[in-house]
Amino acid sequence: MPCQKIETGHQDVVHDVVMDYYGKRLATASSDATIKIIGVSNSGSQSILRPLAVTKAGLAVSRGAPESRFGSASCSYDGKVIIWKEGNQNEWTQSHVFSEHKSSVNSISWAPHELGLSLACGSSDGNISVFIARVDGSWETTRIDQAHPVGVTSVSWAPATAPEL
Repeated sequence: MPCQKIETGHQDVVHDVVMDYYGKRLATASSDATIKIIGVSNSGSQSILRPLAVTKAGLAVSRGAPESRFGSASCSYDGKVIIWKEGNQNEWTQSHVFSEHKSSVNSISWAPHELGLSLACGSSDGNISVFIARVDGSWETTRIDQAHPVGVTSVSWAPATAPEL
């Protein structure tokens, strides 16, 4: 795909941008308290599919694997993590809202599909939380207290097994 300028329509600073697995949609998180899903194509045409309202400035967004039943997750200054589920006609609804952190959640990352449906979150309160989906639709929460005493700014996943040499 050639380089394109993307007009997000945000009214404030954009903190995070992530492309979906197929390269057809961008998700953006902004201080204007919205998450936007933007359709892009090789012809350069763009369409804002649906702005998603969050309670405070959106800091980061993460797209789930194509096999996942959830499309995106977002985190914000108010310490909330929201998992979004896509329905019909590009309609997005809040599937789960987690309020485990006492400070802003700065980074989120879905685990690779092979590890199951899990989401890691890092917060300014110094804690890391991992939400793991259960078969019954509920979520198990694991927390690493004070992983970094001055706050967590980024989280990501490493391969589950060591490579064979």
